[in-house]
Amino acid sequence: MSVDPVLARRERVSRLVTLGQRIGYLAFALAVLVFVFGFVSGFTEASTTLVLILLILACIVLPPAMVFGYGVRAAERHEAEERQRQVRESG
Repeated sequence: MSVDPVLARRERVSRLVTLGQRIGYLAFALAVLVFVFGFVSGFTEASTTLVLILLILACIVLPPAMVFGYGVRAAERHEAEERQRQVRESG
C-alpha cells in the first residue's frame, strides 16, 4: 500500500503546527509569569528583557501555527465532506 504524499505532507504540517502552538503558548504563558513576578518583586533589566523576548517569540511562532492549523483542519473537513458526497451518490 502506497502512502498518499498529500496526506503525508499534511501530517508533517500538522505536527509542526502542534509544536508551534505549544512553543507559542508556552512562551506567552512564561512571559505573563515573568511579568507578574517582576511586578511583585520589582522589575529588573533581566526580567524586562526576558518578558520582551518571550513575547516576541510568541508573536513570531504562534500566528503562522494558528493559520496553518486552520488550513489543515479545513482540508480534512473538505475531504470528509467529499467522501460523504461520494457515498451518497454511489448508494
